[in-house]
Amino acid sequence: MLYFLFYLKDEFILFNVFKYITFRSFGAGVTAFLICLFLGERFINFLKDKQFRENIRSDGPASHIAKEGTPTMGGTFIVLAIIFSTVLWVNLSNTTIIIAMFFMISYAIIGFTDDWLKLSKGSGMRAKVKFLLQIVVGAFFIILLMIDQKSGFTMSLRLDESQLYSFSTVVFPVFKKAIINLGLLYLPFALLVVVGSSNAVNLTDGLDGLAIGAIAVAASTYIIFAYLSGNTEFSSYLQIPYIPSGGELAVFLSAIGGACLGFLWYNSHPAQIFMGDVGSLSLGAAIGFSALIIKQELLLIIVGGLFLMEALSVILQVCSYKMTGKRIFRMAPLHHHFELKGWSESKVVVRFWIISIVLSIIALSTLKLR
Repeated sequence: MLYFLFYLKDEFILFNVFKYITFRSFGAGVTAFLICLFLGERFINFLKDKQFRENIRSDGPASHIAKEGTPTMGGTFIVLAIIFSTVLWVNLSNTTIIIAMFFMISYAIIGFTDDWLKLSKGSGMRAKVKFLLQIVVGAFFIILLMIDQKSGFTMSLRLDESQLYSFSTVVFPVFKKAIINLGLLYLPFALLVVVGSSNAVNLTDGLDGLAIGAIAVAASTYIIFAYLSGNTEFSSYLQIPYIPSGGELAVFLSAIGGACLGFLWYNSHPAQIFMGDVGSLSLGAAIGFSALIIKQELLLIIVGGLFLMEALSVILQVCSYKMTGKRIFRMAPLHHHFELKGWSESKVVVRFWIISIVLSIIALSTLKLR
């Protein structure tokens, strides 16, 4: 919105700063952070008044019993802060970002419905129903993105004289000329990315500040990739796909990062509020969708390595118990395993954040390892 209000007014040279992606990304991040910071206390009190309080599992770590009654569904004001900040700072003529925003909102609605049912009925959606909704909604928006990118995606950037990037192309990190065009198989692959990312973040959201801090790190990493992908010179030099929407995606991701930091102010140990499925499902999906847009889907294995570890721990635990009757971990997801080993909650969170940051640095290093 500010882009149209100020940048297009050529008579004021000062307003030219609004054409710079870096300036608007900074503005989006700070705006989302301040919204969460200044409205967080009011939202927490509102949730308390409405009795939107977390019910703690009785079979979890004993230290979690004290968290009973903490307000939940805080992801609602995270998503609202992201939307407001993005609309304020992004170029709204960019249809790719509009699709990304509505995709995030759709997953937030799924998460909100699940949270609401848990609080009002005592149990959330059936797992199969929730998973099916994620697939249907994900497929719809991925197809929209494919249609949008078919006209806007660059088809002129060559790896060499015989290879072209296209939206159904998967680019391998590190290997400069390692690409594969999945064609129609790209849709199920893309669904695996967004649905997997969404649920992996949801599984990680079990300790104060753990998931939201790791999301902030992942978003920050993809901000850099998005900015570089949206610049013709940088993308050409680094041999990554040039994505016309990459710059505006950096603004959107900055809003996500800023909102995460603002929420962390209240979600750090001891948490005053939990984000619930409305936050974890939507933010995880938004990160996965961003990876699709800038053609860095496989890099999500590294950037979101912490989320992958958490999801795999659950899968391995379930498979092991069903096949052998034995558990691999004391409790899944993985963060509970270390809690039951005697690590304090803060120690688990900080060490998992360190893992997330190291993985982010490794992901960024792939820009030159080509």
